[in-house]
Amino acid sequence: MARLRDKKNGCPWDLEQDHRSLKSYLLEETHELVEAIDGGSDRKMAEELGDLLLQIVFHAQMASERGAFDFGAVSEGISSKLVRRHPHIFGDVKVKDAAEVVRNWEEIKKTEPGRKSIFDGVPKDLPALLRAYRLQEKASVVGFDWKAAHEVAEKVREEIEEFLDVARKNDRPRMEEEYGDILFSLVNLGRFLGLNGEFSLNAANRKFTERFGAIEAEARRRGVRLESMTLEEMDAVWNSMKGKT
Repeated sequence: MARLRDKKNGCPWDLEQDHRSLKSYLLEETHELVEAIDGGSDRKMAEELGDLLLQIVFHAQMASERGAFDFGAVSEGISSKLVRRHPHIFGDVKVKDAAEVVRNWEEIKKTEPGRKSIFDGVPKDLPALLRAYRLQEKASVVGFDWKAAHEVAEKVREEIEEFLDVARKNDRPRMEEEYGDILFSLVNLGRFLGLNGEFSLNAANRKFTERFGAIEAEARRRGVRLESMTLEEMDAVWNSMKGKT
């Protein structure tokens, strides 16, 4: 990367980049890695891990050029953090289970510079469902949580009723607020049952596109426009895909 960024003989494109210009690539590579993990291909996962590592190396190189930090500092930083947050491995702290490890982890984070809230460290730019999950997860560590799944399910029903009430009044601002509360409660229910709303919705999105793709394929097979198919015809194809996707 240092050679690619060499001011005399480097790559023009690489030389034009800065931390901000690479943000979209960092996000893209992260999502491609997640997709590779979901796809179950070790070869693809290794490739995408390399692409993500390139982004890390790129940012470290640019920081090194301005005298801020280098890749060695990045590696040392995460190594030190792992040792500090695993006193049950690298120290004499005793833990009985994974839940206690998480509680200790959060307690240790509170002592680190710049930490004022248990929510510090949860990026504001995370996808909304994932951020809701992480916020709820953080709150649960300190005991702010439901006791049983049926209580969370009841909260979901309560939020739906509140949404329907404001919808009947066509109160648009309140509708958006109550709709958000439904989504937040559904994420909470999933989290309580060990399900991540972001991942579950991504899976549902994939299933929807695959099944709708079958409808599009059927329209092409018939030589008709998709818009000319009736809802009943579409439903028949859709239902035939159940169990296949």
